[in-house]
Amino acid sequence: MSNLNRFLGGSPGSVLVKLIFLSLLVGAFLAFLGITPLGLIEGLFDWIASVLDLSFETVQEVGLWILYGAVIVVPLWLISRLFGSRR
Repeated sequence: MSNLNRFLGGSPGSVLVKLIFLSLLVGAFLAFLGITPLGLIEGLFDWIASVLDLSFETVQEVGLWILYGAVIVVPLWLISRLFGSRR
């Protein structure tokens, strides 16, 4: 078996026929559902954008939590350092 046949998983002609047949089946199924390739790509980009937006919002929210906590923790820490016992 040649390297090309091994890479393709069979002879180039038979692989081409299989790919055309599978493409026809998948294309018919997608057309039946009303899904277009451009719609799939747009949907993928929209999904990635929503995940990134969610991630940035989460980071921003965690940053606010740290800031809110620091308003209480830092002054208490400073007071404990100033008035704490020195050994």
